[in-house]
Amino acid sequence: MQSVGIYEAKSRFSALIELVEQGEEVRITRHGKEVVRMLPVRRRPVISDEQIARELGQMDALHASIQPAGASTVNGLRHTGRSIA
Repeated sequence: MQSVGIYEAKSRFSALIELVEQGEEVRITRHGKEVVRMLPVRRRPVISDEQIARELGQMDALHASIQPAGASTVNGLRHTGRSIA
C-alpha cells in the first residue's frame, strides 16, 4: 500500500494508476487524512472456494433431511403404494 498527498498524486497520477493496475493499493491524503483509496478492479470471482464448499455442504444437508421415510431407494419408491397382483 502506498500513501501520497493530493499534490503528489496529481503530479504522479499516471504512475499511480500503473501501480494500481499491478495490484497495489494507493491512498491519497489531504492534510494527513485519507480521502481517496484506489484499488485494482477485482478479476477474481466474487465467491471464494470456501464459500462454495460451505454452500454445497448446506445443500447436501438439506437433501439428506428431505429423504422420503422408508423408501430410500428408487425401487422402494416405485413399489410404494402398489399392490401385488
